[in-house]
Amino acid sequence: MFHPLARRLVPPALVLLVSVGLGSWAAAQASLTELYREPAGRILGAALVDDEGWKKLEYLTTRIGNRLSGSTGLERAIEWAAGAMKAEGLEARTQAAMVPHWVRGRESLEVLQPVERTLGMLGLGMSVGTPEEGLTAPVAVVRDFEELEALGRKGVEGRIVVYAVEWKGYGRTVQYRANGASRAAALGALAVLVRSATGASLYTPHTGALVYAAEQPRIPAAAITPEDAAWFLRMRDAGEALTVRLRMEARLLPDAPSANVVAEIRGRERPDQIVVMGGHYDSWDVGQGAHDDGAACMAAWEALTLLHRLGLEPRRTLRVVLWTNEENGTAGGKAYRAALGDDVASHVAAIEMDGGCERPTGFGFSLPGAKEDGPDERYERGYRMLTEIGALFEAIDASTVSRHGHGTDIEPLMKDGVPGLSLDTVGEHYFDWHHSNADTLDKVDPHDFRKAVALLGVMGYVLADMPETLGGP
Repeated sequence: MFHPLARRLVPPALVLLVSVGLGSWAAAQASLTELYREPAGRILGAALVDDEGWKKLEYLTTRIGNRLSGSTGLERAIEWAAGAMKAEGLEARTQAAMVPHWVRGRESLEVLQPVERTLGMLGLGMSVGTPEEGLTAPVAVVRDFEELEALGRKGVEGRIVVYAVEWKGYGRTVQYRANGASRAAALGALAVLVRSATGASLYTPHTGALVYAAEQPRIPAAAITPEDAAWFLRMRDAGEALTVRLRMEARLLPDAPSANVVAEIRGRERPDQIVVMGGHYDSWDVGQGAHDDGAACMAAWEALTLLHRLGLEPRRTLRVVLWTNEENGTAGGKAYRAALGDDVASHVAAIEMDGGCERPTGFGFSLPGAKEDGPDERYERGYRMLTEIGALFEAIDASTVSRHGHGTDIEPLMKDGVPGLSLDTVGEHYFDWHHSNADTLDKVDPHDFRKAVALLGVMGYVLADMPETLGGP
């Protein structure tokens, strides 16, 4: 301790140096950019020439393929990842979760009148099926919910509704996939056919989950291609009466056992504080689940593996989770949160990548309870810290920090106050492939994938190691 007289004679900065030590004082004064430039350079350098992460993604997509909850594909993927993580020297385990088990079965869609055509389609996830012989009925074509309501029960009852909606971005168009069946069922529709939620198509239908309203009958629902949605609309406007036959064997089986895959590097000083990052391991039962969300899972896993190989042990525990059942139930994220109980405060940050693996631009950031678009000292403090970390990515043009970050699997953590980040990309083509047979490995650029490994590696490491946390000391 300093003698009181010395405090009057020695400059305050020197008192601080002697009191807390030169290294601690320098760390407190340096920006995070300066403090972590050297380890960040090592991580970036290793990630941008790494081949092992790509080999993992290749194995997952090519040898295992799509991974719908309850499927043997997802269970094979879980067993493989958990075993391989342990073989790499990571602390790894699985965390049990019960998941919905929806099965597509065989399905088809035919136009019977005024011309005979077989159309491309994909049943929507969690939809009920048709009778064994199918449903044959005239169609009612609408552009939006307003036209549906204008038709009323007289124009909808006993028909199959076709939603030939205009693409206005995913957020606005996807509501017809989510809620279209129940809206039409309320007026007596037998089934619905929904324009796929994509802005570009080479005759590619896109599936995805629907949500049945509890108070309405459950009717079959399927996605059709944008091309066929436009054709239905033109036929309607030409005054043609259309009849179709829809067959779907879709059914919901009892919940099935599944698991999150968890791996971590334990913190050297504060192992009870945790930074978690990852993506969802399940996919729809079409394509290979490459962009959604296999690439994110493999990138987070490889980022942790690289840190282990480099011998980088952060102050806090850095954990990777491959969450199960994001697509049609979110059971994995909920199970992870439930297992924490009152210890959720141990998590100081959560990062999710679930926007495809196109060229990364940086990260989005949300701080629960803080104002993102207004003056909020707590949020601005965290935002400044992230911009300092973001500067470490300037060399790969990925230093942007936006004022909103989220993720379906980290949402339960964020509801309890955990700061949330999302890895952001340019998002130019993600919805061209999303939830379709086109979501395959050839759509992923290996260089973009390595950049994602680099961003997750650096951001995860710095958040787990820096002197303070985004939400406070």
